[in-house]
Amino acid sequence: MLLLDEPAAGLRAQEKRELASLLRSLAREGYTVLIVDHDMDLIMGLADRVVVMNYGEKIAEGTPKEVQRNPLVRAAYLGEEEVA
Repeated sequence: MLLLDEPAAGLRAQEKRELASLLRSLAREGYTVLIVDHDMDLIMGLADRVVVMNYGEKIAEGTPKEVQRNPLVRAAYLGEEEVA
């Protein structure tokens, strides 16, 4: 298992692509990779499962597509209003 905290912080676009390629390669080799990061483009492009936290509370969990559609995530991170 590989645990990474903000591995993309400070990286340029090409470096992020290289990091993503390396992490995909490790996953194909059977490694479990856990990433904590605010770079949603990186996470959504890599992850099979995503957990979204807001102020220390889990507000969503699922595939990247499921999480992106979640109204709580959209309200917390995109400023959209929740629909009741």
